[in-house]
Amino acid sequence: MSDATGATGAEGTGSGTAGTGSGTPGGERRVRVVLVDDHRMFRTGVRAEIGETERTGVEVVGEAADVDQAVEVITATRPEVVLLDVHLPGGGGVEVLRRCAGLAADPERPVRFLALSVSDAAEDVIGVIRGGARGYVTKTITGADLVDSVFRVQDGDAVFSPRLAGFVLDAFASTDAPPADEDMDRLTQREREVLRLIARGYAYKEIAKQLFISVKTVESHVSAVLRKLQLSNRHELTRWATARRLV
Repeated sequence: MSDATGATGAEGTGSGTAGTGSGTPGGERRVRVVLVDDHRMFRTGVRAEIGETERTGVEVVGEAADVDQAVEVITATRPEVVLLDVHLPGGGGVEVLRRCAGLAADPERPVRFLALSVSDAAEDVIGVIRGGARGYVTKTITGADLVDSVFRVQDGDAVFSPRLAGFVLDAFASTDAPPADEDMDRLTQREREVLRLIARGYAYKEIAKQLFISVKTVESHVSAVLRKLQLSNRHELTRWATARRLV
């Protein structure tokens, strides 16, 4: 599945054994986690990778596939950490953060959020961090590093995959709002993901595998992007994305 960095970096900072960072395999440390992702196969993989509590210290107490389910499960279980996908039916990870803001702000039992997404787009990273997430790691993270990241977030640390921390530092260091891009605003979050992967030279089958969608769905998204941006083919699309530093 998976990649990570704390405020000091997540990927490669663990010892390589699940739960050997802040948590101890089979030891005293425990953390209750909810998985929020709209792909059941991915949730199953994450649970198998990190959810052996006696080994990792992680107890998966709930799962959700969309925004409404996520809010319901998080409210009912009150986990210490939520692994949250950015792109979800019903408004995305940012909407989950908005609706769970009260739980995150609880001084006694705060629910902390760690974004876990296939996207490494600056706008996605900045959006969920502004929304209240404690960190952001991509789905290339290893199981061991993900366990370590979960415990760090439980402790209140900020955790990011290596190159993503720079996006956050740049965004919060800047006093100027980023210029609006009306063309990008026409695209849905999923269309933006497909756009970036196409611009990076991925084949349709590779994009489908990366995003856990069908090739036919990829083709539909590409057609929608070309139509909305008034472009003719993927070569024009690549030039368009490169000009906006999206690649």
